[in-house]
This record gives sequence, C-alpha cells and structure tokens, in this order.
Amino acid sequence: MMKENVLDVLLYLFENIMVEDPDADDDRESLQSSLLEAGFSPHEISKAFTWLDELAELRPACEPRTLDAGGPIRVLAPQERDKLDVEAQGFLMFLEQQGVLSPAQRELVLDRVIALDVEEVDVEELKWVILMVLFNQPDQEAAYSWLENLMFDHDESVN
Repeated sequence: MMKENVLDVLLYLFENIMVEDPDADDDRESLQSSLLEAGFSPHEISKAFTWLDELAELRPACEPRTLDAGGPIRVLAPQERDKLDVEAQGFLMFLEQQGVLSPAQRELVLDRVIALDVEEVDVEELKWVILMVLFNQPDQEAAYSWLENLMFDHDESVN
C-alpha cells in the first residue's frame, strides 16, 4: 500500500508530470485521472491541487535573490520549528546564505511546508518542496538547476 499524504501526491505530480510536460497542468481532469490511476485518493489529490493553487497565487510576491550579509536573521516560529527537523532548518538557512533562495522565497517555502498535511518534513522532503517553489518562480532556472544538481549528485555519490 502506498503511503498517502499531500506531499506524496505533490512529489508524484512533480516527478512524473510537471517536469516532463510543464503544459500538462492546464488539464486538471487528465491530471486527476492520472493520479487516481496511480492510487491516490480524491481527497489527497484535491489537497495537492489546493497547495499548488496557493503556490501559484503567492508567486508574484517573490523578488529576485540578493546576497545581503548584513540583513536580519530569521527566527523560525514554533510551528515552523515543529514542522521542519533540525537538518531541514539548517539546510534552509544554508540556501539563503548561499543566495539560492531570497528571503521572500524562503517565506514561500515555509508557507508551503506549513500547508503540507504532514507532521514533520525532513531535509529530503524539504528539497522537493524548494524545487517545486523554484520551478513555479519566473527566472529561477539557475537556482533550480543548482539545487537539482545538489540533490542528484549527492544521491549518485551514495551509490
């Protein structure tokens, strides 16, 4: 039996449909049929579409990345700390320090993590959420590629 939550549906969508055919999201009915055939429940599919719709609505709020070593330090709220394990918290901070994520993109990632219907998000799951956020942002190809290379180069070095 498949572990089912909204993150599983999002990862399936992202890996199997969005990246291979970015225009496929225009047809929700065929996406829903594909997800149902893959074994996801209508309820989880609906929650995933809502998550993606909210991501699309928040998209224009993000400004380009800039390195600003003198900026304020973001302290995570209790619900954010509860949702992200310690390694994931550190990874998010690392990406912002490296200029891969802007402060606004970090906030969008945190918003999307909180919106997930899961108890805790580990660093591997966080990487996928960040990829989905960057994929939905205009002019973020370099940051997306950097993170994608980090994820898959790391996976290959383990084997």
